[in-house]
Amino acid sequence: MRRYVITGAPGAGKTTILAALRQRGYAVVDEAATDVIAREQATGSAEPWREADFLDKIALLQHERRELPAPAGATVQVFDRSPICTLALAHYLERPVTPLLAEEVDRVLAEAIYRPRVFFVRLLGFITPTAARRITYPESVRFERCHEQAYRSHGFELVDVPAGPAAERADLVDRLIRAGEA
Repeated sequence: MRRYVITGAPGAGKTTILAALRQRGYAVVDEAATDVIAREQATGSAEPWREADFLDKIALLQHERRELPAPAGATVQVFDRSPICTLALAHYLERPVTPLLAEEVDRVLAEAIYRPRVFFVRLLGFITPTAARRITYPESVRFERCHEQAYRSHGFELVDVPAGPAAERADLVDRLIRAGEA
């Protein structure tokens, strides 16, 4: 199984690119953080990212999703973020890296779970707020730098997915996966 990661700062357009890849037949694994936020908000926590166990909840859901069997016949999975993103989030939030998160990061590195080239989706120049995305554009730029540093410091190569129309961005990712260049 070839497992690719698509990452980038909040509001960069990852979800739109992944939806296009899903329509093209790729097995896409959804982002854990957004689902953790939605689940926690549904139970009354207005800002779950402020909770002490927030990073662990994300790391656990990422682990659970990674362990699920891929759809029959799939040879490629595309992940909306990875535990390296959760590590970047810890740095961005200026939180300590929990033992559980450190263990997940160590596991994905030791087992080479993801391809060494990661698709890095660049910001579009604006942010569309949502219930889960309450970040300003300058904050997202800072978060983007945290992601870059986290991936590079753990030996990943970033494949730049520049700002542009969603279809062109999805075409780029699709083309590189099919060519085996990522």
